[in-house]
Amino acid sequence: MNGDEAALHALMERYGDEMTRTAYLLTRDRQAAEEATMDAFVQAFGRIRQLKHPDKLRSWLLRIVANRCRMRMRAWSWRRVFPFADVDRLSVATATDPENLLLAEWRSERLSDAILRLDYKYREPIVLYYFNEMSVSEIAEQTSEKENTIKSRLARARAKLKEWLEEEEDGDESGENAGAGAY
Repeated sequence: MNGDEAALHALMERYGDEMTRTAYLLTRDRQAAEEATMDAFVQAFGRIRQLKHPDKLRSWLLRIVANRCRMRMRAWSWRRVFPFADVDRLSVATATDPENLLLAEWRSERLSDAILRLDYKYREPIVLYYFNEMSVSEIAEQTSEKENTIKSRLARARAKLKEWLEEEEDGDESGENAGAGAY
């Protein structure tokens, strides 16, 4: 609150990875995610006195980074020249043997890819709800939407993800996606 740079570094250390992961899942672009995270920290440092409830620091920082991502999405068309190659995958559940580890990583990649295919208005609540463990009311407050809108978007996003993942699974079992493996 006193503008201490050491405190800023501590915040960056504690929340930086989570904010970057959130920004990446929202923007689908690693560089844009890192820039949005840095912009969010700069903005937070300059406006830290606006934080009325220090116990809500995490959600306040996540709100800032989500807003920075939203601004980037409006300001620039995210049609990329190159297909995305450097994907920072979601963390893979621990497994006891290499086969289970590989299977868990493959499932995580499929889910991550499917989330990145969602429209932004559906991707944002999914990321905030599942990956940042925010409640529907917190997401509604952060996005300035009604709780029922957030619930509806979560339901639609889950349905779309399920549809896509089932289609991929059916394709894998019939041999359409050779090399992807089936489980």
